[in-house]
Formats: sequence, C-alpha cells, structure tokens
Amino acid sequence: MSGVQTITVEEADADQRIDRWLRRLFPHVSQGRIEKMCRKGELRVDGGRVKASSRVMAGQVVRIPPLPDSEHRPAPRPTRISDADARMIQDCVIYRDDDVLALNKPAGLPVQGGSGQTRHVDGMAAALRFDAEENPRLVHRLDKDTSGVLLLARTRQAAKGLTAAFRHRNTRKIYWALVAGVPTPYLGEIKTGLVKAPGHGRGGEGEKMIAVHPDEIGDTPGAKRAHTVYATLYRVAGRASWVAMEPITGRTHQLRAHMSEIGHPIIGDGKYGGSGQENMGDGWGAQLGGIISKKLHLHARRLSFEHPVSRKVVTLTAPLPAHMKDSWDILGWTEDLAADDPFEELF
Repeated sequence: MSGVQTITVEEADADQRIDRWLRRLFPHVSQGRIEKMCRKGELRVDGGRVKASSRVMAGQVVRIPPLPDSEHRPAPRPTRISDADARMIQDCVIYRDDDVLALNKPAGLPVQGGSGQTRHVDGMAAALRFDAEENPRLVHRLDKDTSGVLLLARTRQAAKGLTAAFRHRNTRKIYWALVAGVPTPYLGEIKTGLVKAPGHGRGGEGEKMIAVHPDEIGDTPGAKRAHTVYATLYRVAGRASWVAMEPITGRTHQLRAHMSEIGHPIIGDGKYGGSGQENMGDGWGAQLGGIISKKLHLHARRLSFEHPVSRKVVTLTAPLPAHMKDSWDILGWTEDLAADDPFEELF
C-alpha cells in the first residue's frame, strides 16, 4: 500500500476532469474507486472536496489517498499493435499537422476500451505517433458504430485547447444519416431533453437515452436539454431519406435518440429503431430490407474547429464508409449532391 501523495497540477494538464487526470497518472485506478474516493472526501484539491467531474487547474495541489500496490505500480507495457492494425489506422488519417491529427474512423471500431473491448482507437495511438514525441490524445468521441471525422491532439497543449473547444461548443459537426421515412418539415429542429436509463451490465452496458418533453426537463432528475437541427436532403418515396444533422448540444446518443423520437430512426439502429422492425414506408422500423446493409447508417461527415495554435478555422470532411456508400449507390445518390453545409444560413 502506497502512502498519501500530493501532486501539483502542471500547466499542460490544466482544465481536465480530475478523474481523467488521475487515471492518466495511475491507469489501474478504476473509475468506481475514484468516485468512491470523492464521495468519502479522500481525494482533495487544495484541501477541498471534489467530484469526479471537477476540473483541475494549473498550480492546484491534489491530495491522493493511499493506493493499493497494484494501483500504484506503473501501467504495464501496452499490447503490441499488429502490423495489420497499424496499417489500417494509419490509412484512416485524413489530416495531420504538428499539433492535430484527424481520422475517418471506421464503423464498428470503438474509440476507447471498456465493456470487453480490447481493440480500439486509443489502443492504437502509438501507430499514429509518426514524428511526434508522444502518442496523440483523444479530445472527443464517436459511438462505436458511428463512422467519420475523429480529432486527436498531438501535444498536451493542443489537447487542452481542443478539449475546451468541444466543451464550450466552439466546433461545428455535421452528420449524415439514412433514416426511415421522410422527416417533415424538411428543415427542422428537435429540442426534447434526454435522460439516461440505466444499463443492464456491471459497467452500465446497454444504457439508453430516453426523450423528455421540454416542459418536463426541470422536473425530471438527470434530464438535460438537447438540441438538434436537421435537413432532409433527398428521399426515396416514403421509405427513406438522406438527412444531414447538426447537434447543437452534445448529449450521449443524441442524434440517434432524437431521430427515433420524431418517428424516423436511423437505419440499422437496433437500440433506438427496433432492429427487428422493417420500415414499410410509414417512417418507423430501422431496417429497409433487401440488400441495404443492416449496419448503422450514421456518419460524422464534416467537422470545423479553430486550430489550437494557428487559430485559423480548419474544416475536415470524411468520405462515407463502405456500407453507406453501397446504400447510396443502390438508392442512386452520390456524395457531391449535398451542399457542404446545409445549415449555413442558420449560423
């Protein structure tokens, strides 16, 4: 058992959640243990109690209670990345400079480990180091089955700036999806709140977001306001539509839950669309049948952000993944049919 430790937060580590800061220093400390230390007042910042979500600032002194030896030892050497995985993740790079790197993340590849996931973007970070001194850092997430633009920071300073940009919504993200039915009006917004329903697994696996009427958000414990704008770009009779979406807020599963709530679930979304229900044109059921893929048809198409060093606006675009490209071909659509920013006049 190690003794009490006091660590001063460095400038490069400022403005991080304390649970993430601590797990970076002590990778074997579980999230549950960190939350327990916070509840019991064992983990303190400048002498005061904190929550797991509290943010640390440069110069603050963090008191860390005794940790079992297994949690005090340095992290074990990472599992070697296979040559095939290294080539795969490097081929996903769509942008790189001295500070920032971006991937077109494949559908089905988790961003981080957890719930038995051992193959994920974070675990392949060493293959994305290139000429940098350290592995790139994640600054936001995409769901496992969502493809598209994923941004990573190549330096601690860039990570600090990009993390703040995502937290303060100083970025713009446009997603493309194939949805059941035809959303009307063609240009609209969804403002239902979202609250998390508990999952069934030990780690919360299977959790699902439940929509809450805007008037009931304040009276629903845990509910948060969520805001999505969407544009119906093209349609196939009443069966399906190509929809662009921009999340104004950034809630878990927001786009999937919001499209389901208005009766137009994303094709292939078993969690929010009823995987066993075939859409027959009434706007419900997450499968189109035939040769259309049953994979989730949700893609992070475009991301605009202020570069953390140059301060210039960078806009990145990711081509559709193979299963969505096949669906587009079947439906007679091409990627160049859509405007780069269908919401340009709104912002």
